[in-house]
Amino acid sequence: MPAFALSTSLAYVGLGSNLADPRRQVATALVALDGLALCRLVGASGLYASRPVGPQDQPDFVNAVAVLETALSPLALLDQLQALEQRHRRRRERRWGPRTLDLDVLLFSALSMAHPRLQVPHPYLHERAFALRPLREVAPDLLLYGKPLDHWLAPLADDVTPLG
Repeated sequence: MPAFALSTSLAYVGLGSNLADPRRQVATALVALDGLALCRLVGASGLYASRPVGPQDQPDFVNAVAVLETALSPLALLDQLQALEQRHRRRRERRWGPRTLDLDVLLFSALSMAHPRLQVPHPYLHERAFALRPLREVAPDLLLYGKPLDHWLAPLADDVTPLG
């Protein structure tokens, strides 16, 4: 049989955790992302600590960004990410509450989409230093809405700390 190549896209995935050993949760998720069907991990940022968005009565988060080369559609990738969250025992008890693992599609190549289940670019990406800082690490020349990531980071509070 002749070999064939699947069309692939680059997906930037935000990772976050603030429960059950957050560093381990994020590190384990990065390994699992490389094992998703029709996906290959091609880059990952370091880990960052940040204050929670929303309710402040919860621990700080550990965040990172992964770069996936994928032949999945955006919604199929979202399904895979949500299944991975479930394997990490993710509970959705309150909006922006604590979680063992949160995986968000931040960007999907140059695609812009608004679907009831998924918006790309992520609708809050330009407001969140905890996603922009690790994104800038893995894709320093990336443009968001036609502007460099530093444009979006400049007005934000610099409360994101690299972890060693």
